[in-house]
Amino acid sequence: MKNLRTLIFILGFSTLSSVCYSTFAADITAGRSKATVCSACHGINGISQIPTYPNLAGQKEQYLVLQLKAFRNGVRKNMIMTPMVADLSDTDIDNLSAYFASLDPSGE
Repeated sequence: MKNLRTLIFILGFSTLSSVCYSTFAADITAGRSKATVCSACHGINGISQIPTYPNLAGQKEQYLVLQLKAFRNGVRKNMIMTPMVADLSDTDIDNLSAYFASLDPSGE
């Protein structure tokens, strides 16, 4: 019985979190357009030429959403990123995240 309750909880949580996250399809084209400013540090194709800046190409979309929102909301502090994302809407963040997630991490 305990295993069944655990399974039901996991399935319910998985369904709820995917419904909450996927309220609309992100616009990769809009993300590409918005990402122009990001390329100065993170590279044109999301592959940074500067070792201290992370590659964004191929990162998990939900991870990028969470990190960008954490910078924007001040939960995660960084002198460069915090002001860069301060004016981004949730839609902008979703679109940017979808764009970078769609890129090939090998840079090809």
